[in-house]
Amino acid sequence: MAPFKTLAEFREVLAAAPACNHSAREQAEARNDRLTKPPRALGRLEELGVWLAGWQGTPTPRVRNPQVAVFAGNHGVNARGVSAFPSEVTAQMVANFQAGGAAINQIARSVGARMTVHPIDLDRPTADFTQGPAMSEEDCVAALLVGWNALEEGTDLLVAGEMGIGNTTATAAICAALFGGNGRDWVGRGSGIDDSGLIRKAEAVDAGLAANPSARQDALEALRCLGGREIAGMAGAIARARVESVPVILDGFICTSAAAVLHRAIPGALDHAQAGHQSAEMAHRNMLLKLELDPILTLGMRLGEGSGGTLAVAVARAAADCLSGMATFEEAGVSG
Repeated sequence: MAPFKTLAEFREVLAAAPACNHSAREQAEARNDRLTKPPRALGRLEELGVWLAGWQGTPTPRVRNPQVAVFAGNHGVNARGVSAFPSEVTAQMVANFQAGGAAINQIARSVGARMTVHPIDLDRPTADFTQGPAMSEEDCVAALLVGWNALEEGTDLLVAGEMGIGNTTATAAICAALFGGNGRDWVGRGSGIDDSGLIRKAEAVDAGLAANPSARQDALEALRCLGGREIAGMAGAIARARVESVPVILDGFICTSAAAVLHRAIPGALDHAQAGHQSAEMAHRNMLLKLELDPILTLGMRLGEGSGGTLAVAVARAAADCLSGMATFEEAGVSG
């Protein structure tokens, strides 16, 4: 049976998700203090190692089975000229993912992560949100469940990625609904639109907010009314990871908007997540500041697909290996 059938039930499931294992975290902190290095010499790696310990439930965490789940969806708002590419590119890129030819395939392979691809009703774009809700509640719940069911057994670290022509416009609209402001505050170049396209994006966001007043009042309504199926899919996967105590590394602008929906729906729902990188989309930096997330990497990337988050898996694995594999002063016979 589905764990939820309505958005209200999804909220309840998310609210009941467990916290991290505080005992494992405390043991990891104590172990970290005894490792053969000066205090804080490994900087952010030490924080990441302890964070992994708390969510994996062991003072000696490892990243041996990371999963990259990429979701794809199409957007009705793209008909308003908000992207440099037509919607057909979404399905074409899904085929590229499945054939192993995209950047994310190479990055996932390089960090030892397995990749799963989840296209969601590509032949049925969401409705144009400038005219009303992008999705019915039934469609939004169905997309959440695709993400919920995408988490594979044995995954010890999850990255969620996406593909969806027009989804930076949907993300900008979600951000405006969740954090305030208007279209100009949140839109960016996305796939490379020109100045007139940027104006169209901002106008579409403002029209979407006007057409969907409930989006500013409730985070899950913002997802339903302004988001896309791939954004809901990522939200479902991140939520399932929280319920299963699987740590998550977030990707860029679009993935973070899915996470922000969960954060606004249930405070603390992102305690199991780290920001993998800061996208070149300037609004992503603003969103990370709102969520108080410090990106692991800043490489000027704006590809999506889970690419930046997946690169950060290598850093997380190194953090876990240092915490779990280094000798303590006592074990090495070194004076502390």
